[in-house]
Amino acid sequence: MFEIKNVSKTYTGKKKDNKTVKAVNNLSLTVNNGEIFGFLGPNGAGKTTSIRMLTGILEPDEGELLLDGISIRKEPLLAKRQFSFVPDNPETFSRLKAIEYLTFICDVYKISDEDRVERIEKYCERFGLKSVLNNKISSYSHGMKQKLFLVASLITDPQNWILDEPMVGLDPEAAFIAKEIMKERAQSGKTVFFSTHVMEVAEKLCDRIGIIKKGELVFTGTIEELKKQHGSSGASLEDIFLKLVQNSGE
Repeated sequence: MFEIKNVSKTYTGKKKDNKTVKAVNNLSLTVNNGEIFGFLGPNGAGKTTSIRMLTGILEPDEGELLLDGISIRKEPLLAKRQFSFVPDNPETFSRLKAIEYLTFICDVYKISDEDRVERIEKYCERFGLKSVLNNKISSYSHGMKQKLFLVASLITDPQNWILDEPMVGLDPEAAFIAKEIMKERAQSGKTVFFSTHVMEVAEKLCDRIGIIKKGELVFTGTIEELKKQHGSSGASLEDIFLKLVQNSGE
């Protein structure tokens, strides 16, 4: 599980105007073991900034972020062993072959030879990458790179699986597989946290959701709770979402 406690982040503009933007404002959120949690919000709402703070890429101005009780600010190396992260842009390590990249990840996480062989074969088989593991990542399409990043994140067998817009670029079959793996991990007691713009995916997949608008959390709970508070039993998640974030400057 992980906890985000009263976290804020402000960006300062260029020297000419020196304007400040509160990207995330006093965000508090808990995601439990065995749960699939969807993080929703319009463009610029603060989703990616929140995820980058949670994963230690950005330093918050204030607040605390705990992964399985370990502070990402105070014990970053130990905390980073509690999760795997799939970013929204898979453009990296392009000079390596896919198998070299996966081997590198296994080395960093000190995965045994037996486990790495089993996991690489298992997930590459599921995502259809076995036949292209000796190709350079630079030759991969965007969708293939996204699948490779998913495999790389899964071979560490993370307790907390954090994904930023994971369905972007995936074909329907790969997206289906990714969703099935999310379900499997939650059923095994692990945490899945992902941001998405696809309301249908969130509505069908998530145990709970959080909606962020202008850096502030405007709702957290189940889809049923959202409908009771902000809509009706017949309203779709998309309808209620648009109602909540209208005039948010998307």
